[in-house]
Amino acid sequence: MVIYGVSLLALCMLTGAFIGDLLGSILGIEANVGGVGIAMLILVLAVDHLKKKKKLTVKSQEGVAFWSAMYIPIVIAMAAQQNVFGAIDGGPLAILAGVAAVFVSWALVPLLSKIGKEKQNTIGDELIGGSDHVRDAK
Repeated sequence: MVIYGVSLLALCMLTGAFIGDLLGSILGIEANVGGVGIAMLILVLAVDHLKKKKKLTVKSQEGVAFWSAMYIPIVIAMAAQQNVFGAIDGGPLAILAGVAAVFVSWALVPLLSKIGKEKQNTIGDELIGGSDHVRDAK
């Protein structure tokens, strides 16, 4: 079952790597720029398109579901190919950009988690009679 998702993932990976290499050469960088992210984006869009057209069999969906569960290890393995030493040699700006992105992401986690909690509390208050916790039962 899993093998069916592998072929779709491989096609998306090759396409993403090609686009990342092309983008790198356009920008004058001798590296793959965003190929892994592009590959995952293509995978998500392809699966969505195939599901809407009802062209994705159950076995293929199971294979894609498996690879969706393996998303983080796959991305880490593919990103390990990137030239980390080249980024460090690029100077302090590359390091500063990476550190800034991590801190901005950390700062957004509490903000985003509050958004989800507000919706849940509002629904819960309505179900138990609002803020006064009074029910109008007949």
